[in-house]
Amino acid sequence: MRTHTIGATYLQVGVILTAFVAVLVAVVRTTAASGLVVHAAALLQPVVALVVLTAIVGLMMVVYRNVAVIRGTASARYFRTFTADQPAEWVERPARTYMNLLELPVLFYVACLLMLTTGGFDAVQVSLAWIFVMTRYVHAFIYIGFNHVPLRFAAFLAGVFTLAVIWTRFAEQNLNWHLS
Repeated sequence: MRTHTIGATYLQVGVILTAFVAVLVAVVRTTAASGLVVHAAALLQPVVALVVLTAIVGLMMVVYRNVAVIRGTASARYFRTFTADQPAEWVERPARTYMNLLELPVLFYVACLLMLTTGGFDAVQVSLAWIFVMTRYVHAFIYIGFNHVPLRFAAFLAGVFTLAVIWTRFAEQNLNWHLS
């Protein structure tokens, strides 16, 4: 029974990621063909949207932890050393989500800053930036809301794939890679 469950889980993640990759390919092809002129504000909007998510999750972390201490379901002692009297898992979900928002998105922020600095971005990069931000919102919602690991993992990988495409396109468009 356990093997079947694991297999079904991987199948679920695989189907989600296959559909997501198909969407990524469609976005890159469709947006690239549009030839739109893009202004810096278009790339700044998804950056600001991700900062807003980080701020919301940071606020949730503070609220969840303080509510848990006030209700007596967590001790202030735990938050001094993070070693004793560990609170319920739901209390720490926003904190873990907040930490996730300070890890992978750093590469997104750097890519966006480099694109803005060099002017090396187009409508495809802006679309990819929004897709990356959406994957982070979905990941945060899943993690804090109901924490279904296969879905959370799929959202995480979708973000990783999107970020890889952003960086690959940036490198191709802005670096003179001469293979001799």
